[in-house]
Amino acid sequence: MSLQIGSDMVEEHSFISYSKESYSEDEMLKRSKDFYEWMDKRRTLREFSDKPIPKEVLGNIVKAASTAPSGANKQPWTFCIVTNPEIKSEIKKAAEKEEYENYHGRMSEEWVKDLQPFHTDWNKPFLEIAPALIIVFKRVYEEIDGNKKNNYYVNESVGLATGFLLSAIHNAGLVALTHTPSPMNFLSEVLKRPENERAFLLIPVGYPPDDAKVPDLKRKGLDEIAVYYD
Repeated sequence: MSLQIGSDMVEEHSFISYSKESYSEDEMLKRSKDFYEWMDKRRTLREFSDKPIPKEVLGNIVKAASTAPSGANKQPWTFCIVTNPEIKSEIKKAAEKEEYENYHGRMSEEWVKDLQPFHTDWNKPFLEIAPALIIVFKRVYEEIDGNKKNNYYVNESVGLATGFLLSAIHNAGLVALTHTPSPMNFLSEVLKRPENERAFLLIPVGYPPDDAKVPDLKRKGLDEIAVYYD
């Protein structure tokens, strides 16, 4: 069905029935607590096994990410899944070039100091070792019949999809790193992405190595992150 808006004809979506299972208060409490405790086990890793990930698993992870809400349902995202060793090597080389500049002048002294407890530097070997890199691109606009059509709330939409992506990675028994080698323009060049796409995040994905270690961090408590207005 089409709807006339001004001089334009707009395709109108039909509506379908929707139902969602509900739970007793006791079951809700249990499920919410179980999910929190399971998600609380998710950690960022900078070390990976090189064990390959089944292609279908990677596809399912991305499909799960694509269920995220988006402004006007524009779904303004592209997920590039890189497993090719040569492309990973090219990405590593370009990322380390940018990171070297970051650690040697671009980042403030305070920023560099805040990163010291994590033992990070400009070397990024995980970009080659991790079996897959998922590069999330935001689609600023769409080109339809030679005309640019804006997408809406692009950063918010792609941010939500990335959160879903990280949850799906965790659910599959894998680990990930949200890597931001700013600026990230080189990713568009290496992957030959179209003009309407901008790199949003570079996410190495894989299995943890047998000797994996992570910093002993403490997450903020509920009283530090939530304010109730009863």
